[in-house]
Parts: sequence; C-alpha cells; structure tokens
Amino acid sequence: MCGICGIFEYSANQPLISAGIIERMRDVMTHRGPDDAALYVSPDRRVGLGHRRLSIVDLSPAGRNPMANETGGVWIVLNGEIYNHQKLRPQLIEKGHVYRSKTDTESIIHLYEERGLDCVQDLEGDFGFAIWDEKLGRLLLARDRIGVKPLYYTVADGRLIFGSEIKAILAHPSVSRDVDEEALYHYLTFLTTPAPQTLFAGIRKLPAGCLLTCDRRGDVNITRYWDAVAPNRELTGDRETDERECADEILRLLTESIGKRMMSDVPFGVFLSGGVDSTANVALMARLTPQPVRTFTVGFKDHTVYNELEEARFAAREYGADHHEVVIDQDDLIDFLPNLIFHQDEPIADPVCVPLYYVAKLAKESGTTVVQVGEGSDELFCGYSHYASYLDIYRYGWRYLSRLPAPLRRAVAAAGEIAIRALAGASFGKLKRFGPDLLRRLGAGEELFWTGALVFSETDKQSLILPAARERIAARAGVDSRSLSSHSVVLANLGRLLAEKPEAGEMERMIYKELQLRLPELLLMRVDKITMAASVEARVPFLDHKLVEFAMSLPQWMKYSKGDTKHILKRALKGVVPDRVLERRKQGFAAPINEWMLDRLGAFVESSVLNSPLRRRGFFDYDFIGRMLTDHRSGRANNSFLLWSLLNLSLWYDHWIENGNTGEACGEQAARLSANQGAIATPVG
Repeated sequence: MCGICGIFEYSANQPLISAGIIERMRDVMTHRGPDDAALYVSPDRRVGLGHRRLSIVDLSPAGRNPMANETGGVWIVLNGEIYNHQKLRPQLIEKGHVYRSKTDTESIIHLYEERGLDCVQDLEGDFGFAIWDEKLGRLLLARDRIGVKPLYYTVADGRLIFGSEIKAILAHPSVSRDVDEEALYHYLTFLTTPAPQTLFAGIRKLPAGCLLTCDRRGDVNITRYWDAVAPNRELTGDRETDERECADEILRLLTESIGKRMMSDVPFGVFLSGGVDSTANVALMARLTPQPVRTFTVGFKDHTVYNELEEARFAAREYGADHHEVVIDQDDLIDFLPNLIFHQDEPIADPVCVPLYYVAKLAKESGTTVVQVGEGSDELFCGYSHYASYLDIYRYGWRYLSRLPAPLRRAVAAAGEIAIRALAGASFGKLKRFGPDLLRRLGAGEELFWTGALVFSETDKQSLILPAARERIAARAGVDSRSLSSHSVVLANLGRLLAEKPEAGEMERMIYKELQLRLPELLLMRVDKITMAASVEARVPFLDHKLVEFAMSLPQWMKYSKGDTKHILKRALKGVVPDRVLERRKQGFAAPINEWMLDRLGAFVESSVLNSPLRRRGFFDYDFIGRMLTDHRSGRANNSFLLWSLLNLSLWYDHWIENGNTGEACGEQAARLSANQGAIATPVG
C-alpha cells in the first residue's frame, strides 16, 4: 500500500504545475509510504503525479512510482497490490512488452496498453491507481471492486486533483474547505459518509468498482465496471450434497485468497482475535508457509470483559504462531485521539479505530509490514446476531405488513411500540433503541434494513438537527424537509440489485447494501486509514471478489440455518479450525467506550462537543445534546456511541475546517485534551 496524488490542469487558463506543489501534496501522506518518494510532471506541465512508497514487492529502486511504459507516453501511480501480476506477466511479454522491474505496477501499465479501460477486468487485487495517457490526453482513476483502497478527487475551475487521502487534496492552494451538510446528515446515520460524498464540500470519493476518466476538454465520466450482483447458484435439490459442495468451494476459494495475499517481499502476519475469521486466516496461512505465522492481538487493561486474549492465545498455540500482544487503557486512547482526527481525514465514528491503531503499531514495531484481517466474513455469511433479528422481523411480519396499502401501514405504525414488539418477538431487545424508527419506516414504506451500523435514526435526527438546518439540507437534496431521510442513500444503492434481480430475497438485499456502504466506506476505510497511520498494509482475504461472487450466489438457508449464523462458513472450516472456535459465541471486536466516557474521557467529550466552533453553524440543538450527556452520566441511557460520533465530528470540524490544518496532527487539541480531563464544560454562545 502506498499514497498517490496528482493534478490534471485540463484548462489552458490554469497556471502550470510545479514540482513543489506535487511534493507538498505527496509528503503530507508520508505515513502511507515512508520508504521512498518520487514525482512526475509532464513536459507541458499540465499533468503532475506523486507517489509515497511502502516497499512490499520488488524493494529495489526499479519498483519506484510514478512508472512509465517503454515509450514514456503512459504513466501510472499505484496504491495497493495486484495479486495475479505474475500470471499476467508472461502473456504481456509474449505481446512484446518489456519489463524493467518485478513489480505489479508494471503489469497494470502494460495491460492498459493492451486493453485500455477494460484492463481492470483482468486485475485481481486491492487498488487505487491513476494512469495518464499522453496520446489520448486522458487521466484515468480506478478503485478496486470491493473498495479496499480509497481514492478521492475534486474537479473545479479547469482542474482535477486526486489523492489517496483527502489531506493531499487540501494541500493544494486552490482547494477551499467547507462542510457538505447533506453528507453530514448522512454521516449521523451511517457513522461515515456514503460515496461519492465526503464531509468536505466539493471533494468526492470514487465509489468501489468504478472508473473515472477526464480528458482535455474537462469531460468527466464515472462508470461502474463491477457490482456484487451474482446469479443464483444452481443446486441439485439434495440439501446435504449442495451444502457439502458449497462448503468445499468456499474453503478452496478462501485458501486461494489467503495464498494470494501472502505475496510479499517483507514479513507478513495476521491480526488475531481468536474468533472464526481470524483463526481461519492463521490456520490456512500455516498450511501455506513453513515459517511460524506472526499473530497480533490487542486487549484492555481496565475492562477485561472486552478482551479475547485467551482465545487468541489458544489459537496461536494451536498453530505454533509467533504471537504478540499489546494491552491498552484509557490513557492510550487519550494519547492517540488527536492523531486519530488527522489520519481519518473525515470522521469514521467507530471506537474500534483506537485498538486497531495500537495492534497495527505493534505489528510494525515487530518488523511486520503486511497483515491479513477478517473483515467481510460476517457480512458475506450472515455472522451478526442483529442480522438474524432483522431476518426474523421480516419473516414473521414485515413482509406481510409492508405490502399493505399505505393508509393501513401508517395505521399499524401509529399503533406504537406494541406493533414492533409483535414483529420482532424475542429479537426485539437487540433492536429496541431503533423500535420507533422501524415503525416510522414501515409507515413510510421504506426498507426494513438499512445497514449493520446505525448511529442516529431519522427519529433521533428530528430532535438533534435544528429546523433551519433541515430546510437547508432538504433544499440542496431537492426534497421537502418533511421527507428528508437517509433512506435515499439506501435506495440509491439497492436500485442496481433490484434492476437485475427483482426477486432478490431479504438476506441478499441486506448483504448487497452492506457491500455498497458499510464495508467500503466504514469498515475498510477504517482498516486502511488506521493501519496506514502505522505504515502497515492490511489485506482482506474474505473479500476477494471471486469469493464475494460465490457467497452472493448462495441461498439464505446456507448462511442462516435454524438460528445458526455463518452456517456454511463454519461447515467449510470444520476440521480446519478447532470446534472450540467454531462453537464459541461471537464476541466481536469492540472497545470499552461506554466505560471510558463514564470516566475521564467523558469530561473531554462534553467540553469538546459543547464548545466546538461547529456550534456556531446552527446545525444542532445543543440543549438536546446536553440532555444526552446528562442521561449518559446518570446511567439512564448508554449514549456512548452517539456521543462518540459527535465528538469525532466536532474535533474534525475544529481541526480541518475552523483551523484549516493539513500537514500536522491536532497538537492544539492534544494540549486541550490534557488540560481538560477534569473540566466542566462551559458552552460557547
């Protein structure tokens, strides 16, 4: 993994590009590539490309980016890895291409010469890259199928600027910064902003599985080259036979995926929790290498109920791993928080970012640059208990009530909480906080399931967001403020699936939604930004596109059977992973944010949120936020997740918008954090 950036001055009215501005953009991402740096500026100074290198494949200077083809007419910068590049190489050599390195980057550029934009169809990997084609006068940006690697851009005043991180774009002197309030509205729902939006007005992110082209006329086109829509797998009708064959194919695909992701000229390892997914990574990696697998685990000193240290140690012993551990506490969160705001670029309101950073730092300090992680497995194979709750709600009531005429639906919704209790049955407790909003969705004819990670519901936001702010956002979105809802994002993503498979069942719809939003823009963005903060590359074998396509073709009963989540994956791993792991109740990777907020962190949260300059924007009802804080402190409600999302947003605004910072972490905020650990908040006007 690396950091890429660039500028295309397609208008003749714009000033010529200097090497200095490319260097400034590039070097604000030094953490993404501390091993090397280079740049390219075209002879006419209309195109500039920059690259920070984290050396993983071909450590020699020959692997340096930006890289050109044989004639110097095509240039590329790559962030990521192409796992099948060695298979592509002989075919490209046969066609007359001359290689000057052993890198995967060079295979992309030669494949582009052969196939143009269709080159992405032959690539297996995780990538964000840019190609400048001098002959065509065209810049190409590409993001991998699943969205493992991020890629941002802005287009204005005859200029396109792009980067692996938003801070690279902000380093350009022409880029102003302000809040995209519509994106902020959706952030409050999803913990992140949905592609193509970011929280910065005018700065966009390229959606997963998409290409962007821009020519000398300034024509910008975005096309989708891959989507997670798969034909249903043909089954024999014999459940035992079908299940066995599918389990075997999952094991084959996962083993192949893990093997591909061991491609590295530097040491690699696994983040190990002791759960099914990370243990499978270790077990299958151990089969593929004679060396002990390096494993890394994080725990908590003061709240051991969140720990999975013993389970991780068990798995490490089982496979003879070279095991490493780090244990953190509230002080470590406080130490890292200012840098968290810097590295995230825009808020990713998941407290897991904190322990993730410390385990990535542990890996780097051990000399390990590449790690495999388990993201994606729970989404593909229905591994979360709340997925099962939603499926039960749909099965036992929603599918019938949602078909009622609108007046009857609204009448059912108006009947109150008793209706949602009847729908959810025993599952109600898991979704209790969202009960009122589930009723609202039913009455409004919206989707039952939006995403596996919700913060503020539409019902919550009615109280949180001031009426004038709602009016502004609705006007921008082109809707009446009474119908303003993040459901528009859900529908925009779901529409592509239903266009091709109108018969898609509820689970397929749920998983597809997760592949469009939560996985690429929250979970994978979290992994990318936080591991790269420690200059570590994370790879996600469960999200190899071949495995994703196969998993999407399977029927619901294989994944969720008789109350057993992740059923088919557990069968595939039977005999590979110990029964103790397969049968253990899922704990999930979490941080004790509630407990820390009831301690010293709480005073900082209160001070930072209530005193943020964001308050002057007239967006939130701070009396409502004050009641949330009071209810949390008193124990009447656990509002830690909601408050954490507001803290991230407030600190982001202070750093990136109010103070206009780019190249340095939040030093001023760090000082304020230390000074206010016991402070009582004094709200600003």
